[in-house]
Amino acid sequence: MKRILFIAGSLLLMTTAGLAQKYAIIDTRYILDKMPDYAQAQKQLDAIAADWQKDIDAKQQSLDKMYKDFEAEQVMLSPELVKKREDQLFLKEKELRDLQRQRFGFEGDLFKKRQELIKPIQDKVYNAVQKIAGQRGYDFVLDKSEGITIIFADPKLDKSEDVLKELGVR
Repeated sequence: MKRILFIAGSLLLMTTAGLAQKYAIIDTRYILDKMPDYAQAQKQLDAIAADWQKDIDAKQQSLDKMYKDFEAEQVMLSPELVKKREDQLFLKEKELRDLQRQRFGFEGDLFKKRQELIKPIQDKVYNAVQKIAGQRGYDFVLDKSEGITIIFADPKLDKSEDVLKELGVR
């Protein structure tokens, strides 16, 4: 009787172990930081953003000068001219805010440029992860870099180096 229970328990244990899901953990931030393509794309984005910011800063300085000039001349201007200058200042300020939103706002030019430059690199990483997961039989792969909080992860589960090898970076 004990023998039958032992065999049944062993079979149950082996069945449960066989059904266990296989998973891996990667760090996409680490992977992307090691990729030369990503570094180059990031430099390009930084240069574009700096140029746009320089343009916005120049327009802001021009607007600030207009405000100072207006404040200095306001006492000498007629009410009609005061109203006209205030309207001009309002329009310039609105143009500046619109330009900032167009360049750096949600789904603005910088967002679109980032999608254009970074998305193909992210797709390469995703395809490499998918290939490794298929080859090694992982049921799921967790990304510990953003969005998912992992309290503890065994370092041997981190397959970031394998993804880098698959991409030819290492």
